[in-house]
Amino acid sequence: MNNSHFLSVIVPVYKQEKTIANDITNIANILDQIRYDYEIIVVVDGIKTDKSYQIIKKLKIKKLKVFGYKHNHGKGYAVRFGMAKTKGDYIAFIDAGMEIDPNGISMILEHMEWYHADIIVGSKQHPVSQVSYPLQRKIISFGGHLIAKYLLKINIHDTQTGLKIFKRQVLIKVLPRLLIKEYAFDLEILTVANHLGFTKIYEAPVKLNYDFKSLTHAAGIKTIWRSLIDALAVFYRLKILRYYDDRNKRKWVYDPDLEMRINTGL
Repeated sequence: MNNSHFLSVIVPVYKQEKTIANDITNIANILDQIRYDYEIIVVVDGIKTDKSYQIIKKLKIKKLKVFGYKHNHGKGYAVRFGMAKTKGDYIAFIDAGMEIDPNGISMILEHMEWYHADIIVGSKQHPVSQVSYPLQRKIISFGGHLIAKYLLKINIHDTQTGLKIFKRQVLIKVLPRLLIKEYAFDLEILTVANHLGFTKIYEAPVKLNYDFKSLTHAAGIKTIWRSLIDALAVFYRLKILRYYDDRNKRKWVYDPDLEMRINTGL
């Protein structure tokens, strides 16, 4: 690997007060072993929802930066907010909760270098992934794969796993065009990147042990339904409206709260 690379790892957090101290400590311990300098950017998606923000602020981790805002806006918003705070030329994100083994960060870095990739996505469908997750999640993942492959022409098997890494120049081009804040954020960012010519998107294995108690049946149905609606909205904006094209730049929604400093590297 090239030691000159700097890695930013974003951790979106929502209602994780019981485990977040151990989660962030584990991530920091793993990143201390890699051959990159790094920073951890934690974004608390609604500091009024629980005590996650206060707990994280008390952690004595040198390379940790903590941000938050009052109300919950969704994972996609939190990740975009964090991306705007980064300085790395490689930018990754991993879901809090440790359902995904954070050792996978090292794996996606190795794949990034090996393939000279634009994006590496952690994939439950990779042949050597070790996964345990319920039927509802399998339906979401399979549905996302069908939409990604046949409607959006992205040739990967899993768009939804919460571990991904990007070259900075990909995000500089992609982030201003994004709209989705919640369910299909992952799919939208991959779709727009692919549409703009960043087609070197590859999969890496993950180790995932899903918390079966964290999603009720009703919540699972809602997630499946909303994910489908959001995914079809991405297709509509891509193929019908051509919203993501440069010619529609004046229509892109600029959110000042995101402070898109990623464009200048500040």
